[in-house]
Amino acid sequence: MALLEIENLVVEFATAAGPFRAVDGVSLSVEQREVLAIVGESGSGKSVSMLAVMGLLPWTAKVTADRMVFAGTDLLKLSDADRRKMVGKDMAMIFQEPMASLNPCFTVGFQIEEVLRVHMGMDRAQRRARALELLKQVGIPDPEQRLSSFPHQMSGGQCQRVMIAIAIACNPKLLIADEPTTALDVTIQKQILDLLMRLQAEHGMGLIMITHNMGVVAETADRVIVQYKGRKMEEADVLSLFERPKSNYTKALLSALPENATGDRLPTIADYVAEEAPAGAVQ
Repeated sequence: MALLEIENLVVEFATAAGPFRAVDGVSLSVEQREVLAIVGESGSGKSVSMLAVMGLLPWTAKVTADRMVFAGTDLLKLSDADRRKMVGKDMAMIFQEPMASLNPCFTVGFQIEEVLRVHMGMDRAQRRARALELLKQVGIPDPEQRLSSFPHQMSGGQCQRVMIAIAIACNPKLLIADEPTTALDVTIQKQILDLLMRLQAEHGMGLIMITHNMGVVAETADRVIVQYKGRKMEEADVLSLFERPKSNYTKALLSALPENATGDRLPTIADYVAEEAPAGAVQ
């Protein structure tokens, strides 16, 4: 049985012009120890899909699905209180923009320890020891000192490592990484990806990698889902996707890579998908 199974997920937001469907009939699954990449341009519904799974969308969002099961638990029937107990413990998410995701008013140590207090029931000494262990595990230099640091006293790469430490604090079964290398320079991006893959292998987690970077997909994923305008356009193992893409949108993403340039300009998405509507998605 898959670790996470979703069938026909739909997410709608109320707008002045009427309901806006941000996610339209997406189905996916991820196995334990598997890395699933969800790729597509900004606005394709990647993050919204996973925020719906985590139960972190605003109350104004309407979320429906035929099936949404995590580790044998039906998320559609779960109460808000039980969902809160699960999120951060059994399933965790690394959000975009680490500098904005960490609370600037509290130290790094406090924010890691708070997760352990809420979900693991550890006493103060246990929380401190575990927080120190986590900072060492994610490669933060001078971890003892950094426990007392505030987010603004750390670099973007260090803040991202702290976010990862918070996400893995309770040894989750599923980790969702939402654009984990956004706004980081190339060398730090490589370090963060290597760290995520090492932790995923060590802890045996299922990992969902949300990205628009096809290079990240090639380097990390076992299987790939391509989204466009809220719909799933294609799903394949990573090798098949790069060698034999089926949808025009996938071909557009691959052709936009600089190494695939064939003329004086890179092709645009419009060059490929002008006649391909989401309704013709490859399932």
